[in-house]
Amino acid sequence: MATRAIYIVDDDDSVRDSLRALLAIHSNLLIHCYRSGSAFLEQVDELDPGVLLVDYHMPGVSGVEVLRATDRSRFLTIMLTGHASVSLAMEAMRAGAIDFLEKPYEPERLLDIVDAAFERLERNRAADARVAAAQAKIERLSGREKAVLDGLIRGRPNKVIAHELEISPRTVEIHRSKLMDKLEVGSLSEALRISFAAGLIPIE
Repeated sequence: MATRAIYIVDDDDSVRDSLRALLAIHSNLLIHCYRSGSAFLEQVDELDPGVLLVDYHMPGVSGVEVLRATDRSRFLTIMLTGHASVSLAMEAMRAGAIDFLEKPYEPERLLDIVDAAFERLERNRAADARVAAAQAKIERLSGREKAVLDGLIRGRPNKVIAHELEISPRTVEIHRSKLMDKLEVGSLSEALRISFAAGLIPIE
């Protein structure tokens, strides 16, 4: 089972210790504790992606300020507070929290939320990897091959693409064959799927 990183940011020693003890039942978790938001943010750029458990009310840098300063693509954040309200929950969610939990929390509920956060983080990583792979394939294409691909994306037949690019239909066919080879696909639909994954086809 792959190792997962979780970060606890809370100024209360007893809360940090309690969370560490609870989460330690998962042998694949690397648990890191910080007693202030500023201590976490000082190291955040060097940390592995993971799940963040952060207290809302902390002296100095608040939990929401930690959220706003943290890269959401690398960290999924669960906000903890001893004094919950709808307004606090809304503020945390707007700042990027994926969940909001009031202390004292039910251990099973917290573990379920943490597990769901890791599953979501791993799905996000897989999606990012697919995008990066698609973009890398698109970057293999020459400028003219990209222009032909753009025409195909817009549903243009070869003759129209040839007219727009001021080249012969035969040359379009050659570029089309080359771009299919570089994209490692055997059909136009597969080429369009890669184009969509790379962000070349806008979502309506």
